[in-house]
Formats: sequence, C-alpha cells, structure tokens
Amino acid sequence: MSDAVAGLYRERLPSDTAPGLAPVGWARAGAANGPTRRSGTVRFEGIGKTYRSKAGEVRALEAVDAEVEAGSIFGIIGRSGAGKSSLIRLVNRLETPTVGRVLVDGQDVAALDGEALIGLRRRVGMVFQHFNLLQAKTVRENVALPLLVAGVARAERERRVDAALALVGLDEKHDSYPARLSGGQKQRVGIARALVNDPEILLCDEATSALDPETTLSILGLLRDINRRLGLTILLITHEMSVIREICTKVLVLDRGRTVETGPVWQVFGNPRHEATRALLKPLTRGLPEDIAERLGSRPAGNSASEAVVEFFFAGEREPDIAALAALFDGPMRVLSASLDRIDGRTQGRLLVAAPLPAAVLPERPELFSQAKVLGYV
Repeated sequence: MSDAVAGLYRERLPSDTAPGLAPVGWARAGAANGPTRRSGTVRFEGIGKTYRSKAGEVRALEAVDAEVEAGSIFGIIGRSGAGKSSLIRLVNRLETPTVGRVLVDGQDVAALDGEALIGLRRRVGMVFQHFNLLQAKTVRENVALPLLVAGVARAERERRVDAALALVGLDEKHDSYPARLSGGQKQRVGIARALVNDPEILLCDEATSALDPETTLSILGLLRDINRRLGLTILLITHEMSVIREICTKVLVLDRGRTVETGPVWQVFGNPRHEATRALLKPLTRGLPEDIAERLGSRPAGNSASEAVVEFFFAGEREPDIAALAALFDGPMRVLSASLDRIDGRTQGRLLVAAPLPAAVLPERPELFSQAKVLGYV
C-alpha cells in the first residue's frame, strides 16, 4: 500500500462522528428505503497536471473541464497513459493539480488542510484495481481497518463492518483470508472497505480490469445497486467501453491528457466524433460479415436477383422502424446482421440489410435513421 493511500486510513475522524454517535448515510437504520443524499458533486475546472523529474517534465493533463452531478455514475475513459488515474486522484487530493481547481460540493480541494482535508477524505471512498488487501488479515479485519485506525469504538466498528459486508454480499465470509477468496470476492471486500466510512463519493480506479468478464458484470451490477440504494456519486475510470456502456450515464473521453469528447453515454456511443473515441469503441463494433464481404461487388450484377447491401446507423434519437425501412426499397428487405444497443432508454447502433435498390443512394429520411450507406451489391 502506497504512503499516499495509507494516509487515507491514518487520519482520525472529526469530533462530530465520535465513537458512539450514530453515523450518517447507508449505515443508519432504514437507509434501505432509499437514498437521502443531496451532496457529492465534483467539478474539474481547467485542470492541468505536470509531473517533474530529473528526466524532465511530463504533462499528464491539460485544460480538462468536467462536471459530475451528485448521485450519478460518471465514466472517465482513455487509452493507457491518457491521464485517467491522474485526474481521479485529484478528487481526494492524492495528487494536486498544477493549474486549475477541483471542487467537491463547491469547495476547492487544494485549499483544504488539517481537519477539513480529513473530512474530505472521509467523504471520498476509493476502490483499487488490485484490491490492496492485507493478506494476513481476515475479511472483517480488512474492512475494519479504516475505522480501527480512526479510533472508532469496537461495537460501532463491528456494526459498520457487518452492514458493509452484508451490502456487498459477503456476510458469510467474515473470517476468511484473502488467499481463500476469488477475484470478485476480493473486489467486494475492497468495495466494503471503501463504504465503511460512509462516503458520499466513490472513486473506482480500474476496479474491474483484473477480473474475468462474468465477474466484471457482477461487480458492475453491485456498483449500480449501491448507487441506486445509497445515492452515492461514482467516478469510474476504465479503458473498456463495455464497462462504460454497462453502468455509466455520462462519460468523459481523455486522449493524451486532453478532453476530446464528453456527454451522455448514449450520445457518445451513437455518434463518436473523435478518432480516440472511435478506436475505443471498435472492439464493440461488428464488421461486415465475412461471407457477405466475399460476395460484395461495387455494381449491381445486372439481373433481378441483385440486391444492394445497405448499412443504417442509429445514433439514439429514434427507434428503428423495420416496416418503414422496408418501404424504402423496391422489393423485400432482408436483415443480414444487427449491432444495436439500448443505452439509457435510447437505441443506437447499426443495422445491415439487403434489398433491391435501383439508385445507389437512399433518400434522406432523418425521421427513420441517422445515416445510411450503400456498401455494395450481392
């Protein structure tokens, strides 16, 4: 565990949450009835971060602006070295910006010190890629560590740990050691430890990157459930667009330390405007089926059986209407393949069809599709 991360656990709780007093938030009885939080906003203003060493300067972030609403799940994505971890570590001041400001609920994080900084770090939990569990400690002892170091009384500490482990589905693993847990279970322990101090904001630093696909979906489902039940703000960084699609409502795309795209997930997925975004989306995009590609020609074959292969794009503004699309052609339309997703209640993706089409260009019909392209003929 790094000195910076260990520092999060070495600080004592402020006097308003002294041992014996009822904690706020999810640990309070009745919290399961729904979230009651109003705080947890994060704002990045003109953020720049430069690392200096004997080898020279490395500019990790430049002119980054973003606003994260309270209670939202906000994704930050980019390729390796894009500046994702540098950005998220500014929120709990594990790093400080070279220029610009990070505001948490309107407070400039860089201006906080002493008790105020301790208070901020209590409000911001963090989940790590490689779990950061102490191998010689049981599950219960790992989760209790922040409270133990903070001096919380034993009875209160045990109550909070029990509540956190029940929340993440590990209430039967109290006395197990990390070596006896699966990767998904280890990450659940990490999430419970991040929640035990009752944070308003949860930072997830590549929290699923070390997990298999099935376990990844399970952890993302848990984070979504925690967000809905407790009203926490979640900032999640990843290099996988599938993770963003699964859980986030808004996304910020970083490339070489700069913001290249930001907005609702359905919008960014449906109409990516930057090359970096398109590259990140490529693994989720199906290409032309191989058997169709082998037969595809640039011109009609000159017989009645020749069909145009047409690709329809949907960016989320409208629902695909198969009957209306079929009516655009001079004969029956066949669906060859589809890569459609429903994100935040909006359908986006691609539909590949074959049908008789005398003209090489389809009419503009913005009420039916975002874009259409004739790829060739079969």
